[in-house]
Amino acid sequence: MPCASIHAVELYADQEGAGPCVVLVHGFTQTRRCWGAEADDLARDHQVIRVDAPGHGRSQAVGASLATGAQLIADRGGEATYLGYSMGARFCLQLALDHPSIVRRLVLIGGTAGLEDPDQRAERQERDGRTARRIETEGLDQFLGWWLAQPLFARLPPERAFRAERMENTVAGLVSSLEQAGTGAQEPSWSRLAGLTMPVLVLAGALDAKFAALAERMAREIGANATLALVPEAGHAAHLEQPAAFRSILRSWLAEHP
Repeated sequence: MPCASIHAVELYADQEGAGPCVVLVHGFTQTRRCWGAEADDLARDHQVIRVDAPGHGRSQAVGASLATGAQLIADRGGEATYLGYSMGARFCLQLALDHPSIVRRLVLIGGTAGLEDPDQRAERQERDGRTARRIETEGLDQFLGWWLAQPLFARLPPERAFRAERMENTVAGLVSSLEQAGTGAQEPSWSRLAGLTMPVLVLAGALDAKFAALAERMAREIGANATLALVPEAGHAAHLEQPAAFRSILRSWLAEHP
């Protein structure tokens, strides 16, 4: 069962199913409702907690850095398997590094341990700032059109882009998320990865060259308790682009690490 929050602020989450607990943390501009059939499948034999990350969905008023957001997610989920995608993977990685005792298993889809080069990190922070200003200037609907048209999501089928679900977000919430928990604001944690001792599944789309390379490095840095899996014919949103292949990989790994 999820533990009680020790903070006055609590993230919103939907919960379904029964069994071992799995906490799902979505990507930037998504919400708890963007997991689709993957959450339904897990709920067949797990208690699934789908969290709205800080600045998103019904947690849109919660502003938090990566570390504070990870603490809030830990408060909401308690002892569990944590599965995060993209921004959610960065939150879940931070959570596992800061609160390893509650993370039974860790699944990272399209994640990163951060930018090590200070100049690259500063450049990314500036880019995140420009994106935030774009959200403010264009408004949510127009911005989402631009966001989903990026090459990163070129292989994402429209019916699994969850455009309507993303409209639950707000301009202020997404701006806060970028400014406080964007990749530019992330402190690199590569040197801490070897300290992770729980089973870790590191996934990326095989066609997502940047994040496939990051996944390979993360698995190598974590060590023998890490499993690397590249989802065939998938880009960045591998679990939504190739759901059957993703589900097969995830289910096999969960069975091997009960």
